[in-house]
Amino acid sequence: MRFPTYKLTVSALPRVYITGVGVISSIGLGKRDYFAALAEGKSGITPVESFDPSGLGRTYAGEVKHFRARDHLTANEARRTGRCSAMTLAAARMAIEDAGIGPDALKGPRTAVVLGTTMGEAQILESLDHSWIKSGPAGIKRALLPKYGSTLLPIHVARAIGAEGMVLTLPAACAAGNYAIGFAMDLIRAGRADIVITGASEIIQELQFSGFVRLGAVAQNRCQPFDLNRQGLIVGEGAGLLVVESEASVVRRGAQPQAEIRGYGLSCDAYHITRPREDAAGSILAMRDAITRSGITPDDVDFVNAHGTGTKANDLAEAKVMKDVFGDRRVPISSVKSMIGHCMGASSALEAIACVMTIEQGIYPPTIGYETPDPDCDIAIVANTAQHGPSDVILNNSLAFGGYNAVTCFAKPGKLPPIAA
Repeated sequence: MRFPTYKLTVSALPRVYITGVGVISSIGLGKRDYFAALAEGKSGITPVESFDPSGLGRTYAGEVKHFRARDHLTANEARRTGRCSAMTLAAARMAIEDAGIGPDALKGPRTAVVLGTTMGEAQILESLDHSWIKSGPAGIKRALLPKYGSTLLPIHVARAIGAEGMVLTLPAACAAGNYAIGFAMDLIRAGRADIVITGASEIIQELQFSGFVRLGAVAQNRCQPFDLNRQGLIVGEGAGLLVVESEASVVRRGAQPQAEIRGYGLSCDAYHITRPREDAAGSILAMRDAITRSGITPDDVDFVNAHGTGTKANDLAEAKVMKDVFGDRRVPISSVKSMIGHCMGASSALEAIACVMTIEQGIYPPTIGYETPDPDCDIAIVANTAQHGPSDVILNNSLAFGGYNAVTCFAKPGKLPPIAA
């Protein structure tokens, strides 16, 4: 019996593009205002107004002050959504408008919604708890119950745009945004979707805020990543949504891509729930994996958006990653958390949008509050003032609690060759 012979061919992985972004942040609503504020080194860290934090000893956060759901949603949508869902839906609409997609183009099974968060609508649960404590079970407000649950975030978006493909919530700690973006890329490369609305959102809640204060992780009134005298993180909130498309969809629509998603790397420290490994081995693995899977080398990277929380251990670990991966090459690195705070699950999504804008404008946002260099963090910090520089390839770091390490790679459209499959 003669067996057929097959010729093995090596093809390229399908390209995946970002065509639109939407932002709700403490320094601006919409991508233009957001990135202009980042480039100016504007701080969105202000006294907390959404609840009374005075008994905690920490009273500052990156709180979104100027978002009103009814300015962005229909009256019915505003009535049935919690604050986190409302910000998510508003940012999604901004991203879709930015991508130039008509309302009918998103309907059907070829559009998916994949979003990240850490706690989602936990403030609804807080309200229910307060009602129970005050008035017992009879005091529970029935209208609040349908608003609770992190699974609602993508459902609200899918319902609003008519997307009938996969909906998914990824609660991957403070790396949730990068996880969602990576998953969106995989869906498109696997042929499971043409368009994915992705990103992440988070809001400030009493439980979350007080928990980080009790951990001793929160600074007094500012975040100073990589500074010798850094005192910790500042809690933030916001929503960062992106429209991710296949190359075929981009060509079919005649769209102009803003950035290419090249790849991502993931790892787990398998070490401690809040502290990174002292040797940063897990974080190093994630960055090296992202570089390899993106079809580039460390020499190709122009800029790194840092996880940069402002905590002693996390910044030290990230500095070790930079040294290990880049050696003596001093790649510019900056943390926008110095301006918007640590937005938990939304962080890496908001930071991914900063990466997209950096690719577009060639401006590296600064790390503000950087005053005294830490000899143990001897890396090329973009300190206090934005810098201009090459922006063809950018890495976005998330080195989160529990050892959730996720690094995404973005590139200028058309700059790099296809990645061999």
